[in-house]
Amino acid sequence: MPESMSDLEAETPLQRRAALAEPLQRYRRMVEIRRTEDSIKELFAAGLVSGSTHTCQGQEAVSVGIAAVARPSDQLVCTYRGHGHAMALGMRPEQVLAEILGRTGGCVGGIGGSMHLSSREIGLMPTMAIVGAGIPIAAGAAWAAQVAGDGGIAIGLFGDGASNIGAFHEGLNLAAVWSLPVVFVCENNLYGEYSRIDATTAIDDIARRADSYGMPGEVVDGQDLDTVVAAMTQATERARSGSGPTLLEMKTYRYSGHSRSDPATYRPAGELDAWLARDPIAIYGDRLVTGGHADEDTLEKLRQAVAEEVETALQTARSSPEPDVREMFRHVLAGTA
Repeated sequence: MPESMSDLEAETPLQRRAALAEPLQRYRRMVEIRRTEDSIKELFAAGLVSGSTHTCQGQEAVSVGIAAVARPSDQLVCTYRGHGHAMALGMRPEQVLAEILGRTGGCVGGIGGSMHLSSREIGLMPTMAIVGAGIPIAAGAAWAAQVAGDGGIAIGLFGDGASNIGAFHEGLNLAAVWSLPVVFVCENNLYGEYSRIDATTAIDDIARRADSYGMPGEVVDGQDLDTVVAAMTQATERARSGSGPTLLEMKTYRYSGHSRSDPATYRPAGELDAWLARDPIAIYGDRLVTGGHADEDTLEKLRQAVAEEVETALQTARSSPEPDVREMFRHVLAGTA
């Protein structure tokens, strides 16, 4: 575990990823994601973020649980709500913040923005702004791993709204027919943009749709980090063993609105409070205390340290220069990088 700020600054993305083997570091990462997302909302409110941005407060256990199980060589495809996944996989907060601010210190040099984070080093494929677009891409990445025979797998993340589009059927059907090494993870936060799931979907559990493709489907408590880790462990082992794909439905909740400054006034009265009572960070923190991994004082000091680290990361990101306008033409054609 890092002992000082200089130690933290020296950590590589892969070292940050490896740190998730420790329970206290899993807690730290969830707190880091929450603080960073809160900072992003403040940046947007201050008019410092161009375009849209989508935060994941409340869904941290899903991100960290997946990253704690996946290998860096695995390929993860996620949605535009991908800041938490990027940090869970090992991306540093200043890389995320700088990218969202359109600065050269960002993970792709400030030309991708909030919805297009990527890092080959940690296995994060470009995040997808088009709903459901990552599902067939995850199947393609899994096919590549199957052909290579290197033990790699793909993980495809999408929201509950994406389970109602054609790419869901096409991606899962092909993965099942070819027995591809892929884990499909539906982050069911109850809302497809501004529409509640019961207004758009005829079944309560999206995991039931796995039966249509002859693959295992499981409903998972997405607020419980240990439960997410257990489900992901079983699904990734199945994929690596050649037994094919799995559909996991993570029941979770986004505490903020869909995007930008959405106040989410469409939510039923009391719904947010009910989910706040099952905050994934609080649940895991209580478990660390009862399990003897930490005491309340240790957790409080950790939260304070993370707050300082994120503030430092924010200042670093804001001091990074803006990219030259010519950067928009790089990476468009082969040989232009």
